[in-house]
Amino acid sequence: MTDSLQVTLTLAAAVGSGIVGGFFLAFSVCVMRALGDLPPQQGIAAMRRINVVVINPWFMAAFLGTALVCVALAAATLLRGSPVSSFVLLGTALYVVGSFLVTMVWNVPRNNALERADPAGAAAERLWADYLVYWTRWNHVRTAASIAASAVLVLALARAG
Repeated sequence: MTDSLQVTLTLAAAVGSGIVGGFFLAFSVCVMRALGDLPPQQGIAAMRRINVVVINPWFMAAFLGTALVCVALAAATLLRGSPVSSFVLLGTALYVVGSFLVTMVWNVPRNNALERADPAGAAAERLWADYLVYWTRWNHVRTAASIAASAVLVLALARAG
């Protein structure tokens, strides 16, 4: 891998991590608070709709594309080595583990449970209250991990240059 390709991948991973972190931040500080102010049936319906429309090419390119770039970057860094390898590997680990894997292990299963639930059922209020707490808590984790990944990858670029 050439130096320019490694720099390009690092830049793409840094920008992608920052974009995804900003997206998650909006949910943590605005969207989930607004949904939490709604009656459970309305909040559940709104979140279900968000979970459908978020699966679009723009979000998937940022979220999944960044994970793929990070994996390629980490592999190339391990094969090639460089003075900033530790920054690159830390940044990619923060994104892949703290953002992508947290999403798959914690947030998506909660989204799936919400989708299966009866929003008008007797348990809807408790389900929604738990969802707001736990989904948002893990969203904070992936927000912080994505933003930290972006910062560490920017440090890698700064130290490489």
